[in-house]
Amino acid sequence: MPGWTLVLPAVIFLAVFFIVPLALMFANSMQDGVATYAEVFTSSSHMKVFGNTIKTALATTIICLALAYPYAYVIQRVGPRTRLLLVALVLMPFWVSVLTRSFAWVGLLQDTGVINQALIDWGVIDEPLPLIRTELGVLIGMVHVLLPFTVIPLMNAMSNIDRSQLRAAVSLGASPWQRFRRVFLPLSVPGLVAGGILVFVMSLGFYITPAMLGSPDNMMVGELLIQEVQKIGTVRASAIGMILLGGTLVSLALVGAAQRITARLKEGAK
Repeated sequence: MPGWTLVLPAVIFLAVFFIVPLALMFANSMQDGVATYAEVFTSSSHMKVFGNTIKTALATTIICLALAYPYAYVIQRVGPRTRLLLVALVLMPFWVSVLTRSFAWVGLLQDTGVINQALIDWGVIDEPLPLIRTELGVLIGMVHVLLPFTVIPLMNAMSNIDRSQLRAAVSLGASPWQRFRRVFLPLSVPGLVAGGILVFVMSLGFYITPAMLGSPDNMMVGELLIQEVQKIGTVRASAIGMILLGGTLVSLALVGAAQRITARLKEGAK
């Protein structure tokens, strides 16, 4: 049996459920030619939403990486039982839907919610803090949902690091900090890149959490698409979706180019 027949079912699946819908969406966006795209790019409100989406996605990615890296590092350093507990805590959110978790954050962050009520009862504040319907609320909810998607790639990358290289660094007189900075950290970079890309791409299309915890002032593209479809139609919504897809592909291409350049510089240094 030819080898290509083994991947034929996957190719057919991708063609039917991914390529064909994208082609139909692109054709729909071109009903009025490029005028629809020009309308989107010249609209200050649309550009504000795109800018806010990129800003929120970047902030979410940075926060997730900052929180996930030490957590994944600790997982590799503790004993088997503690490691099992920490991994279970990472996987536990997958057992609860995003909608349920977002509703939980509404109850925690609202003016009469658990956090504000506790701070008022303790005398820390006199008035409720603006935690919901703000950019901060959106970031809290998105980081909570996407953090496991950062921890898991980092865990895999760190578990594949050759421990003999760490022992060699110690034998050569490296301090714990030097061993981490010059050996462990560079070898864990693939996990950082994989986790960062995964979180960033997922953040760009987020809808439920920003819709529940955010406000019209910090609207993201997912919310804009829903509004376009419900109030105007699918033509401009299709154009917005294609622009978002194009921006995502460009971002991935830039990351890939940066990785290749970095690899060449390292080879040249050797």
